[in-house]
Amino acid sequence: MKHRSDEVSAVPKLLASIRAGKYASDAQQVEDLIARKIQYLKSLVSPDPRFGNGPDVENAETKAEAKSVVPTSDQVIIIDSEEENDAEQIPVGHITGVKDQSQADSPMENNDVKTEPEQVDECNDKGIHLGVEDERSKSDESDDESTAEDDELSDIWKEMNFALETSKEFLVDGLPDDSEEKDAGCDHSFVLKDDLGYVCRVCGVIDKAIETIFDFQYTKAARNKSYRSESRSSKQSDTSGRHLEGTKHDLAVTDISPHPRHKKQMKPHQLEGFDFLLSNLITENPGGCILAHAPGSGKTFMIISFMQSFLAHYPDARPLVVLPKGILPTWKNEFQRWQVEDVPLLDFYSSKADNRSQQSEVLKQWVEQRSILFLGYQQFSTIVSDNRSSETNAYCRDVLLKCPTIMILDEGHNPRNDNTDMLNSLAKVQTPRKVVLSGTLYQNHVKEVFTILNLVRPKFLNQETSRTIKKRILSRVEFDGSKKNNFFDLVEHTLQQDSDFKRKEAVIKDLREMTSSVLHYYRGDFLDDLPGLFDYTLLLRLRPQQKREVRELKTEKASFRKSSVGCAVYTHPKLKQFLDRKTGDEKTSLPSNETIDKLVETIDLRDGVKAKFFYHVLSLCESTGEKLLVFSQYLLPLKFLERMAVCKRGYQVGKEIFMITGDTSAEQRETSMEQFNTSSDARVFFGSIKACGEGISLVGASRVIILDVHLNPSVSRQAMGRAFRPGQLKKVYVYRLIAADSPEEKDHLTCFKKEQIAKRWFEWNEYSGTQEFELEKIDPKDSGDLFLESHLLANDIQSLYTR
Repeated sequence: MKHRSDEVSAVPKLLASIRAGKYASDAQQVEDLIARKIQYLKSLVSPDPRFGNGPDVENAETKAEAKSVVPTSDQVIIIDSEEENDAEQIPVGHITGVKDQSQADSPMENNDVKTEPEQVDECNDKGIHLGVEDERSKSDESDDESTAEDDELSDIWKEMNFALETSKEFLVDGLPDDSEEKDAGCDHSFVLKDDLGYVCRVCGVIDKAIETIFDFQYTKAARNKSYRSESRSSKQSDTSGRHLEGTKHDLAVTDISPHPRHKKQMKPHQLEGFDFLLSNLITENPGGCILAHAPGSGKTFMIISFMQSFLAHYPDARPLVVLPKGILPTWKNEFQRWQVEDVPLLDFYSSKADNRSQQSEVLKQWVEQRSILFLGYQQFSTIVSDNRSSETNAYCRDVLLKCPTIMILDEGHNPRNDNTDMLNSLAKVQTPRKVVLSGTLYQNHVKEVFTILNLVRPKFLNQETSRTIKKRILSRVEFDGSKKNNFFDLVEHTLQQDSDFKRKEAVIKDLREMTSSVLHYYRGDFLDDLPGLFDYTLLLRLRPQQKREVRELKTEKASFRKSSVGCAVYTHPKLKQFLDRKTGDEKTSLPSNETIDKLVETIDLRDGVKAKFFYHVLSLCESTGEKLLVFSQYLLPLKFLERMAVCKRGYQVGKEIFMITGDTSAEQRETSMEQFNTSSDARVFFGSIKACGEGISLVGASRVIILDVHLNPSVSRQAMGRAFRPGQLKKVYVYRLIAADSPEEKDHLTCFKKEQIAKRWFEWNEYSGTQEFELEKIDPKDSGDLFLESHLLANDIQSLYTR
C-alpha cells in the first residue's frame, strides 16, 4: 500500500497548487479530475479497516486519532497487499483493544497479536483469511485488476506531476530550451485567454503571461515569406539596397486584430477605425485612407495598436511616421505607455543628426533592423527635395521613397496645398499604404480635402466610382456663367451659400458616398460624457481711442497688416507702437519685460476692451478657484497680458503664469503643462494658438479666451480642445472675443461659414434642421454663465452668440 499512500499525500499538494492559481482558468477541470480519483481511492481502501471509512484527503498529512476496534460477530476479511511477503502475513482475528497510538497507526508492528501461519484454520470461525496459498486463483484475478487500475491511476498522477514541474521550471527559467522534455508529459494545446495569456487547454500550464505577449510577438513573430525582403540572401545585407524594393510587393493578406490588452481599452469608434485600416491596408489591392477623428478621441493610441499588430505579423515591415516635430514626445510617451518600447523608435532630433551623413546613419539603422522612423514634415520634404547628386543625398532620398511599408501622416491636413514641396515629396513615396490622421480635416476649402484624398489614393476623382458620383454632383449644382467654374468651387458654393436646402442635402449625400470607403469620420460623441462645453462668441464694444484706430485700419488693403495691427489695437491701442509701421508685423524682437512693465504702469487698462475683459475674467477665476487659458496667433498681445498679470496681480512666471510659443522646447512644454494642470498655485496659461495643437493637454483650465479670429476655423477648435478633452472634470466656458464694427467681425463671419461647411459635410443628417449649425443670439443676462452675467463683463458686450 506504500505507493497508494504516496498518491494520497500528493493530493493536498496538488490542491494547494490549485488554490494558488497554478492552473489559472483550468483549475475547475483539475479539481473535477481530483474528485474522481479520490472516489476511486476510497473504493480501493474502504474495505481495509486500517483506513477506517476511507482516506481524508484534505488532512492526509495529519495523523488520525486512535480508535478502538469493537468486537463483532461478523467475519473480517483480510486483503493482503501484493507487495507483502508470505512471512510477513499476519492473520487478524477480533481485536479488543489498542495498546498505544503508535500501535494503532502501525498494526503490523503490534507484538501483542501473534499468530503462526499454521494456526489460520483454527480461526476460521472468527474470521476468514484469503491467503496467497489458499486462494491463489482469486488473488491472481484481484492482482490483475488492481494492477490495471493502479497503472491507470499512476499514469494520470504522473501527467499531473509533470505538468506541475514543467510549469515550475517556466516560472523560474522561462521557456524551457528542450522542447522534447516539455512535451514528454503533455502534448500542450495552447489557447489565448484575454486575462491570462497562452494557456494549455489540457494541463493548464501558462505558456506566456498576458503581460509579456508584446515581447513574444515582437521576438517570436513568424517571418512572412511573401514579403520581398525575405527572399534576399544574407549576403545582400549591405545598406545600399536592402528593403528598397520591398514596398512594390503586396503583403500576404492575413487576419490582424488588436492585442487583447489594447482591445479592452478601445472605444467603439476606435475598434471601427482599426477595422477600417485593415480594409484598406491589408488587402489584395491595398490603398491609403483618412482617419478624421475629433481631437482627443485617441487616434494616436489606435494607430500605435495597429502598428504593433502589423509589425507582429510582418516583422520586416518598415513604418514611417511623419508629423509636426512638436508632438514627437507625445508619440514616444504613448508608445512607452502601451509597452511597445522594445521596438526602436528612431528620429533625427534625439540622434542629433543635423547633416546628411549623420541622417544617413539613422536611416541605415532603420533599414537594417525592425524599427519605426519618425520625421518632421520639413525634414522629410527637405531630404526628398534635395536633388544634389552626392551618393549620401541619393541614398537618403531613395530610402525615404522606397523603403516605407506604411506611412502615417499625423496632422495630415498640413500638406493640403497644391504644388508645394511638402505635398509633392509625400506623393512620391512608393508605398500605397498611406494613412492620414486629422482631427480637423476641413481647413479652408473643399479642394484641400480632395488634395489629401488624392495623396492617399492617387487620381481619386478619376476612379470609376468617383467619376460617376462627380457627374451626378455636377448635374445638381448651379453654374455661375460669370466666371470659370470647377468642381471644387461649385461644391464649396453649394455647401456655403446655396439657398436650396434640398440641393445642398443631395450634394452632401453624394460626397459621403464618394468618400465612404477611404474616409472614416468621428465627430467625438465621447465628449458628450464630459461635464459640458459652453461656446460663446462675444462682440465687444470698442473704446473711443480704439474706434479711431479702426477707422484708419479699414482703409488698409494688406490683409496681414490689417489682422496683426488689428489684434494689437483691439487688445489695447498703445500696443501699436511696438509694430513695424510698414508691414504691421511684430518687430524683430518683442519689447523687453521692463519696457512693457513701464507701459502697463502708465496706461489706462479701460482704453483696451479686450485687455479689460481679460483682467476681469482673471479676477473672477481667482475668486472661484478656476484656471484660465488665453490663446492668440500673435505674441505681442500675449506678452502684454502676461506682464499685466505680473504687474497688476503680483503673479510670477513659472508659478502662477505659464506660456508656450513656437520657440518653447519639448521639455519645457511638458513641464509647463504638468505644473499648470497639477499646481494649486497656477492661474493662467498663455499659448500661441498654432503651437498648442495636438499633444497639448490643459485640462486643469475651465475658462478659455480666444483673443482673435484665425481664418482657419479648425485652429480655434483645436485650441478649445486643449481644455475640453478626456480628463476634464469641470464645465468648460469658451469666450471668442470679436471687436464689434471692425474688420475682425467680417473675418469672423467668413470663418464661421467655413466651419458650417465642415459640419454639414461630415455631421449633418436627416434629423438636423436647416438652422442646426447657425449661431444663436442670446441675452448676456440670461446666458447661464455667472461670469458673463456679472456687471464686470456684461457692460462691454454688444452682442452675445452661442453655438
